[in-house]
Amino acid sequence: MDFCRAVAAAIFGDGTKVKFTPLGAKERFTALQSGEIDLLARNTSWTLTRDTELGFNFAGVNYYDGQGFMINAKKLPGINSALQLSGASICVQSGTTTELNLADYFKSHHMQYNPVVFEKFEEANAAYDSGRCDVYTTDQSGLYAIRLTLKNPDDHVVLPEIISKEPLGPVVRQGDDQWFDLVKWTLNAMIITEELGITQSNVDEMKKSDNPRIRRVLGEEPNSRYGKDLGVGEDWVANIVKAVGNYGESFERNLGQGSPLKIKRGLNQLWSKGGILYAPPIR
Repeated sequence: MDFCRAVAAAIFGDGTKVKFTPLGAKERFTALQSGEIDLLARNTSWTLTRDTELGFNFAGVNYYDGQGFMINAKKLPGINSALQLSGASICVQSGTTTELNLADYFKSHHMQYNPVVFEKFEEANAAYDSGRCDVYTTDQSGLYAIRLTLKNPDDHVVLPEIISKEPLGPVVRQGDDQWFDLVKWTLNAMIITEELGITQSNVDEMKKSDNPRIRRVLGEEPNSRYGKDLGVGEDWVANIVKAVGNYGESFERNLGQGSPLKIKRGLNQLWSKGGILYAPPIR
């Protein structure tokens, strides 16, 4: 949702000028293809099929995730690895890459499992919490979030294995290059401003910086035309930061230490700080 607000801020100078449409995994692609929504900013993995067969463009990766497993440790004592789950019943959501990853993992390790498949996220959560299945599988970030909603969160453990690459990112329809560019560079701008130390609290002060790179990003250099090339004002980056902060601020508020999830940055740390988050330059 922060990313949608960032795009609105880049266009209108106001992060509140956005209409949110809640979508489940199954209907998300149809909504984008039909034009019901202009931007899909959900936990959607970037894959070749979605690029080609579905006719989408991924604007980048705003969260590097991977599929994992969660168990009720009281129900399955002594289990500390996914390799001990042969024969388990596993809750999984249909219409996702999760189903295929699950099948691949168990087949490659010559293990058996019983899938308990649900169309809706809420149905899968309720089934796992009620004990209808032994294990829950989805993206690991999702497991940390789901754990907080369970009756007895402390009884549940996220196992250490990551069984897939799930690069999650915002998606648009193919065929509108200007819109694609704007969405893509909104994400890049959030990462770049974190690199440069531009925050919600200091963005106006940073406009006066002696650093030409900072001034260029914030549209303060003479004859700047980066905003014009995207079809927006030259203060587009400053407006993004004012609305939602830089990438790190948004991460910490929604997923990190400032949130109930308290997920560590991990791979989603900047490339200069041990992660793989990297954005092309604004120049």
